[in-house]
Amino acid sequence: MLQQFIISGIAIGSVYSLIALGFQITYSVSNTMNFSQGASVMLGAVICYLFNITWGWHILIAIPLSLIICAVFGLIIERIAVRPFAVDGSNSWLLTTIALGIIVENLVMLTFGKEVRAYPSPLVQTPIDIFGFGLFPLELLTPIISLAIALVLRLTFTRTLWGKAFLAASENPDTAKIMGINVEGAIAFAFALSTVLAGIAGILIAPIYNVSAGMATLLGLKAFATAIIGGLNSPWGIAIAGILYGIGESLAAGYLGGNYREIIGFALVILTLTLKPNGLFGKGQISKI
Repeated sequence: MLQQFIISGIAIGSVYSLIALGFQITYSVSNTMNFSQGASVMLGAVICYLFNITWGWHILIAIPLSLIICAVFGLIIERIAVRPFAVDGSNSWLLTTIALGIIVENLVMLTFGKEVRAYPSPLVQTPIDIFGFGLFPLELLTPIISLAIALVLRLTFTRTLWGKAFLAASENPDTAKIMGINVEGAIAFAFALSTVLAGIAGILIAPIYNVSAGMATLLGLKAFATAIIGGLNSPWGIAIAGILYGIGESLAAGYLGGNYREIIGFALVILTLTLKPNGLFGKGQISKI
């Protein structure tokens, strides 16, 4: 029983980490974040459902097209909900990104409907026996996919010229501009990448948690909590925090009951911020004189 709770926690925790990496990427590049990440998760799941289930397109076509739409959504967020306010030093992007997410969720509710729809998948039909208990193949694949994405991003940002330019834009925008790096383009790409990561998370969880317009509101909050616990300037810290958060939730739900899932999870956030204001693995920002 304990092993099953832990593996299930790792599966959902890796989803939290994937979404939370989107917060970290935009924050590291622009000191802003996309608080409509929950809507991005929902958008990926709903659009993939429409393409794959409703319209009958092959999953290998549905997934890339869904992620392209998520990327466009990220570009729109950056252009109309973040950039106009960030350039003036205003923090209004906090509200505008939330507002845009609410608008998208309600538009999906009007067009897709309010009902919860099952996403049939062969990966959640027949459990695999692992150490005497059953797990769906998707629960095993989700952490692997999330880890692979994290590794690819890490290698891209540290081993390629384009990735190093992206990091330069995040670390010192003024110097990057002098070097000819398109800082605004890097920020726009960061937002597109963040919504793509959220879209992937939505597609991964859709067969397990079903699809609906309001499926990811709480998920977005948990992902943000994961980013805070791990430390907004620590990608690997966020990945570890997501796993720990997921395991903690799973154990709380398994041994105490489902009503304790959110209580334990968000209590961990409060405790972490009290003891470690920069997160478990985060570092305080160094002021440059």
